[in-house]
Amino acid sequence: MEIMEIIIDALVYPINNIKALVIYVVLGIIAGIAVGGTVVGVATGAAINNSALAGGLGIIGVLISVIIFLLIAGYELDIVKFGIKRDPGAPGIDIVRQVSNAIKLIIVDIVYYIIPVILAAVIGFLIGNGLIPSIVIILITIIFSIAAFMARCRLAKTDDLGEALAIGEAIGDISRVGILKIILLAVLVIIIAFILLLIIGAITNWNSTIGGILMGIFFVYMAFFTNRAIGLLYSDV
Repeated sequence: MEIMEIIIDALVYPINNIKALVIYVVLGIIAGIAVGGTVVGVATGAAINNSALAGGLGIIGVLISVIIFLLIAGYELDIVKFGIKRDPGAPGIDIVRQVSNAIKLIIVDIVYYIIPVILAAVIGFLIGNGLIPSIVIILITIIFSIAAFMARCRLAKTDDLGEALAIGEAIGDISRVGILKIILLAVLVIIIAFILLLIIGAITNWNSTIGGILMGIFFVYMAFFTNRAIGLLYSDV
């Protein structure tokens, strides 16, 4: 797909899937309630000098919060999957699979982002500081950061951790998608987000309540828009 086709599709995707937006918002609200309830519960337990109550409520609240946040991450991964398939619909809730995929995604991110750190440490130890080592480290970091997005797409497409951790294939996907295409899409997404934030900021200055509501909608909209765009970008691979 061409870049403008991807952008237009991704822009209207959240609007065409209002039900999915509502599901996502509800998940976010539940996560917020879980976090807030945890804080209140722990504070109450501490106030009445009941460490067992505070600890128990804290553990339960943290577990619920973690599960919900993992579910949200897995749901976003499914939005990428639907983009790769160019399916105009939106994913439903599949708790076990989506939470499992979110855990896999965490592992993928750790692997792809820790490698540049290790390489930077090795380069610094062997060569030392300087312009050339710094440039090499920056390039390695950029490559692995983009490869991490390719790995996210590979995981979304296959649900297979092994496929996502095939680092050579993920780096190869960068050239298959097109580095300039990836950079251009990233720039356009940032510009669109910036324009929307400017509009919401102006509305907030006029009415803070409406602005606050729009800001919440903005974050949900951008989650759908960005993940849809990532999936569509990878759909030609």
